[in-house]
Amino acid sequence: MTPEEPASGRPPVGLSGGERLAPEAIDAVILVRAYRLYQKMMRHPTLVGAMRGLFRASLAERGIADGEALDEQARAARAGDVGEADSSEGLREYLDAVTDLHFARNFSEAEIEDHINFARKKDVFRKLNRIVNTEGVTSARIKQALKEFCSIPQGDMILSPTEVMGARVALISHFISGQLPFVGIAKEHITIRDVDDLLDASYWDRRRPGKIGGKAAGMFLASKIVLPRFGDRDPELEQVVRVPESYYFNSGIFSDFVDHNGLDRLYSHKYKTREEIEDDYRQIERVFREATFPADVVDDFRQFLSRVGEHPLILRSSTLLEDNFGFAFSGKYDSVFIVNQGDLEHRLREFIWGLNRVHMSTYAPAPILYRRDHKLLDFDEKMAVLVQKVVGRRFGDTFFPFVSGVGYSHNAHRWTPRIRKEEGLVRLVCGLGTRAVDRVAADYPRMVPLSHPLLRPEVEAGPIAKYSQRLADVLNLRSGRLETVPCVPLLEGTSHPELSDALSVDEDGHLVAPLFRGQSVDFRRACVTFENLLKKTPFVRVTRKILRALHDAYRGPVDVEFAWDGGLFYLLQCRPFGIKEHRGKVVLPADLPEERTLFTTVGVGSNQIVRDIEYAVYVDPKAYGRLGTQEEKLRVGRVVSHVNRLLEGKRYALFGPGRWGSNDLNLGVRVGYEDLNNTLILGEIAFQEGGSTPEVSYGTHFFNDLVEAEIVPLAIHPDEPGTVFREPFFLEGPNLLGSALPEFKGFEGTVHLLHLPSRAAGMLLHVFLDEEEGKGVGVLARPEELRGGDSA
Repeated sequence: MTPEEPASGRPPVGLSGGERLAPEAIDAVILVRAYRLYQKMMRHPTLVGAMRGLFRASLAERGIADGEALDEQARAARAGDVGEADSSEGLREYLDAVTDLHFARNFSEAEIEDHINFARKKDVFRKLNRIVNTEGVTSARIKQALKEFCSIPQGDMILSPTEVMGARVALISHFISGQLPFVGIAKEHITIRDVDDLLDASYWDRRRPGKIGGKAAGMFLASKIVLPRFGDRDPELEQVVRVPESYYFNSGIFSDFVDHNGLDRLYSHKYKTREEIEDDYRQIERVFREATFPADVVDDFRQFLSRVGEHPLILRSSTLLEDNFGFAFSGKYDSVFIVNQGDLEHRLREFIWGLNRVHMSTYAPAPILYRRDHKLLDFDEKMAVLVQKVVGRRFGDTFFPFVSGVGYSHNAHRWTPRIRKEEGLVRLVCGLGTRAVDRVAADYPRMVPLSHPLLRPEVEAGPIAKYSQRLADVLNLRSGRLETVPCVPLLEGTSHPELSDALSVDEDGHLVAPLFRGQSVDFRRACVTFENLLKKTPFVRVTRKILRALHDAYRGPVDVEFAWDGGLFYLLQCRPFGIKEHRGKVVLPADLPEERTLFTTVGVGSNQIVRDIEYAVYVDPKAYGRLGTQEEKLRVGRVVSHVNRLLEGKRYALFGPGRWGSNDLNLGVRVGYEDLNNTLILGEIAFQEGGSTPEVSYGTHFFNDLVEAEIVPLAIHPDEPGTVFREPFFLEGPNLLGSALPEFKGFEGTVHLLHLPSRAAGMLLHVFLDEEEGKGVGVLARPEELRGGDSA
């Protein structure tokens, strides 16, 4: 491309002579087109030279006339003009005329507009690039320059990635995220115009700068990876994939809120002891209920609600650190559903209290202790809020999407070697996705290995029905609450148009999915299987494509949250998933005495070796089940929490009944991440007489916490044939609970704290999990007995 050239200041002159463009060949049409071209160019007189430089480059690229040919024609034309003086300025005029005539003859009106606009873009981009990379520049000034650039039609001619990369990085860092791992990926996919689109949907504070936060950033980036502005789009994904209507309330609003209410004392809240944080947080809710936003911010909220109308909304936390590489903060902060129905002022009060609840969760114990564990406490964390229209449809007073779920590009939940882990896994539920990401009571999502979507651990109708989803979460638009209702009756009562994709019916001991939509269903014998969704819709194929595209772009495993409704895939969230595995072949110890094996496990989905475990904490499932009151079971969780603190810095394993972290106390001990973050192993034990089976936690926020903390989960089924579980070892050894924590001595019958070397003649516990065989074992041995017993 030639350098920019000064405009000659005159319209094209006539030609005489020349090999390629003789005067007799110039008809009136071409002259008129050249004149119109010149008129368009002169709307931007300072850029005429740059435009002609682009024209000449394109003429040469298409093989119409290169620079040498144009020069030759210009000299020939000037030589034929008897009255023209011999000067370089005169030659330039002829060269401009030859260029304009060739370009007007050989390029369409759309192409002409594209070239003119490209010259304008290059000019305005230089200004934008300078402003966005100026230290201390205000957001308002950047937005003005950005809007000026984006007001020029995009066209087919675009600036090269290397040319714009610095501006992309500066814009992403200023408005979206400054986290370097994120920026390194985002700069390849988020364009300058994408940032402008984002800002059009953003609400920002007039007094404090801010960013949209990690969760919003991850969702926005994922949408641009799957549906790029430039480059080839997958036609199927373009047809099926959507992002829900989303708005970004950046972190500056939170900072201004803190200033406006004089909450600066909360800046040091995170440095208090755990007990002080827990006690003070109970008072913070009262403070936030009375807190207000500045009047101009409230006006912005009112205008926003007028803009979106009466549609249910979800207000999702999006702190600066959230959904970052290695630190997902899964479920640590609050997200709030609001039904957003009624008159504007009522909706405004509901919206403001929802925002306050999300903001308030910044100071909750769980995220602060998580940050403390990951050495992030000194980071100046700020809360932004991603507000989205809830995906779904209204049925009477009920609102919900047909299907929600979590998808993983890496499947570590393999119960058979046939499953290919690189093709991913999804965890499906009917209704809102709260039941997909939380550990729920007495209920089961559908776990779908995308390499073999119809494969499941159960074979017969009875077990399939037993381990199917029974309850669904929905929004009740009348009461304004999130409600849990029976799933099959929900689909029946709403006559949901997609119910045939969700249900199968037990016919003589075989589960059969409807043959077609509209086929009558005996709901009394129906259960949720999603067979037709997996067989007869593009869901599996689309999900595979999305997860693969995101995995490749992130250069590693990701997880996404999504909804599927009306045959469309709605992308809700995306974050890197930092799963860590022992990379070599794991060889299970085979030469130790049989009595040294404490337990065996099957269904292992990853290679892991955890050595030298000194302590074991055993919550006896049978004793736990005999506890008479809910309060006693709640206190077991508090005992576990105190033991976890006591063993900080020690290598210990935690074993207990059913489902750790379940919200049903009858199925497992209610704990959070902060109550077990020091353990190395989390064992879930299911005796058949208890009737509870450890639900696969893969895909839940709880599981994400385990992965990030490098806690290895495993399930033990003592009553299954071939399983080894030496229960007496845990029950009959010296219990240190009463001496270590005297206030919990009354729980010695339920919670056992064992010092393993004292219990086992100086031996420690070592856990080996072999993904290839799908088996694992926990053995007692002295460290020197097992060195070299594997390929680690």
